[in-house]
Amino acid sequence: MNLITSSCHSSTRLFCDNALIPPPLRVSMAMGLKSAAFPFCPRPFLHIPPRPFIAFAKKRNPQSEPVINPSIIEELSMVDDEEDDGIEDDIFHELVDDDGYFEDEYFAEEAEPSAGDGAGGGGISLAGTVWDKRALEIAEEVSVSFDGELGIYAFKTLLNATIQVRIERLTNQSGSPTMADIEAFSTRYRERLDEAEATGSIPGNISLEVSSPGVERIVQIPQDLERFKDRILYVKYVTEVVDNGSSSEHDGVFRLISFDSDASSCTWGLADVRVNREKSGKGRPLSKKQKEWRLNTTFDSLRLVRFYSEI
Repeated sequence: MNLITSSCHSSTRLFCDNALIPPPLRVSMAMGLKSAAFPFCPRPFLHIPPRPFIAFAKKRNPQSEPVINPSIIEELSMVDDEEDDGIEDDIFHELVDDDGYFEDEYFAEEAEPSAGDGAGGGGISLAGTVWDKRALEIAEEVSVSFDGELGIYAFKTLLNATIQVRIERLTNQSGSPTMADIEAFSTRYRERLDEAEATGSIPGNISLEVSSPGVERIVQIPQDLERFKDRILYVKYVTEVVDNGSSSEHDGVFRLISFDSDASSCTWGLADVRVNREKSGKGRPLSKKQKEWRLNTTFDSLRLVRFYSEI
């Protein structure tokens, strides 16, 4: 097992559920199968609700106990499906993508992200506190200080005086930041927050969480299509039934063939991934019919488009 160590700013503490833990954080994931159906793929897909690596940063309390040496904890909790009554397996795991960029997921039973929710779906979500806008302004100023290398994927404030920021690297294909990127942004933002606390423009008990978008980040439609046109994507879409005007929901793992911004439409083909190949038989490649299959959708019919991770 490769150990990952990091150095934190003097004002940075690592917490999980308000409990102090040794850095780097324990990260976890839970896997569950979610049924899905589309032409050639009636079997369930592995559904992975995105939740990325999170660095928790809080002001140091001089009365608290010292932080112990860093460690990485990996655990596996397996529960029989017939006895768990819906409880999912917990897996503590870490992932590094092909480019060497760190990505990890906390797979938990939670609502599926939606575009612009300020969390897994990106965008900005403010809780309505008096310090929200100032905290966002500072985050944007910190982002600019990285000279176009780092951007804010999502920003969210909570009523419990917590700021959650998901950053992305703008200079690689996946958009995934490195651990060093997350630490650098967290340190620089924490310093600016401390300055704002000293002037009274924001309260003095702000907690900060800086993370990555996650391995299954949401793709914004249509603005992200050009940027991520070569990625394998999980797509959830609706189609209308001509006879009665009702609609039905479908999903699948696709590759983007083309898109037309003027016509607000996309053309998709089946991605060459295991879940699609298995329809031709174990060990066989995609069939000719599968390779030639096409799906045309409007932008409005797309309910969810995200990166697909074949684990």
